[in-house]
Amino acid sequence: MRRTAFVAAWMLGMAIAASAAPIPLQRGVGVHEWLNWSPVEEDGSYRWPPYRSEQEWRAGHRPLTDWPGDAFTHIRSMGFDFVRLSVDPGPLLASRGAKRQQALDILAAAVERVTSAGLKVVFDLHGVTQVPAYSMEMIYDGADSEGVASYRQMVVAVAAMLARVGTDKVALEPYNEPAYYPCDSSGSDDWQRIMADTVRDIRAVSSELTIVATGACGGSIAGLVNLAPGFDDPNVYYSFHMYEPHSFTHQRSDGTGAFASGLPWPADSSTPEKVTETVKARMDAAGLSPVEQVMNMVAARQAIARYFEQNWGPSQLEASFRQAVDWAEAHGIPGRRLFMGEFGVILMSADGRMGAFDADRLRYLEAVRQQAERFAIPWSVWEFANPHGMSLILPDGPPIADAGLVRALGLASQ
Repeated sequence: MRRTAFVAAWMLGMAIAASAAPIPLQRGVGVHEWLNWSPVEEDGSYRWPPYRSEQEWRAGHRPLTDWPGDAFTHIRSMGFDFVRLSVDPGPLLASRGAKRQQALDILAAAVERVTSAGLKVVFDLHGVTQVPAYSMEMIYDGADSEGVASYRQMVVAVAAMLARVGTDKVALEPYNEPAYYPCDSSGSDDWQRIMADTVRDIRAVSSELTIVATGACGGSIAGLVNLAPGFDDPNVYYSFHMYEPHSFTHQRSDGTGAFASGLPWPADSSTPEKVTETVKARMDAAGLSPVEQVMNMVAARQAIARYFEQNWGPSQLEASFRQAVDWAEAHGIPGRRLFMGEFGVILMSADGRMGAFDADRLRYLEAVRQQAERFAIPWSVWEFANPHGMSLILPDGPPIADAGLVRALGLASQ
């Protein structure tokens, strides 16, 4: 009788494990401007209660009257099934007890606001630098540091809150683009330990909550393939961000007033000479002096030459995805549990100082999206609305979707 009961319990456990899966995700968009960069007071402390209201967010870069409808219903109508909601962990790290609970309640209401529109939520703890004591720097002193311990404690509180909201609606991404380097075996095992310990922390709260794990090295594929997923279970996604080559997706210069723009996609669709001529024409139009133009072109020519030497195109893009897929297969992880949490391209600014031409940007984004879908990898594009050149909706006026971008993403035009 005891043996029969044991076998029945074992079979039930195996059935549950076999049926376990993360919440289904397909096509998502990042919402970053709402709950990130939580407002601060003049003394540098967080405004309390923390976080912007939805109205403050929507009125941040355009009049509130330009928003005639529900932003999240609009997102859903375009064909997205989830939002990657980036959240500043700073207020949570800076508070304890009743104050932390107040912040958690605000965030729970925000998540429920999104899910009420029929969208799932990837809750992305997305550290920023505005309050240095609570930036991601706090976790970079090693796996056994006080900063990591405090951060993990905060993650446990968030996991408990999200589990109450509903494990069928939300996933928790505890780290965004962690910067433990280098991306090879010469590095320490600190990030491996931090990620594994954090997964175990969350599992102590909920066995059902979907977790989005990430490798180090800025959340890149290089970081992912150096992660050993010994902590794996069927409710874990593995994230990577696709900004390769960075020289194309983030065309901008660190120098004030400098020009770094116009690289093509793919590289063989143009020539270094044509790009150089375009940059010079943009500088002429901006009224740069001959001396300023010469100084700018020293750096620009180097960047242009490197890009064309690398000759980025579809085959290299496929090879990057193959790295992630091969890593997953080697560890017995279905490709559908990979997660492309960010991809995007800076659109050329009006003055031509930074970014890619629209046609090149759209070709790249379509190619990346198609590669992800080829391997059944869910994706989230960066992002819904921002004034910095990576925006699903047009930067000015009513929140109308960029029709070309919508087509590149394979979505319905609205």
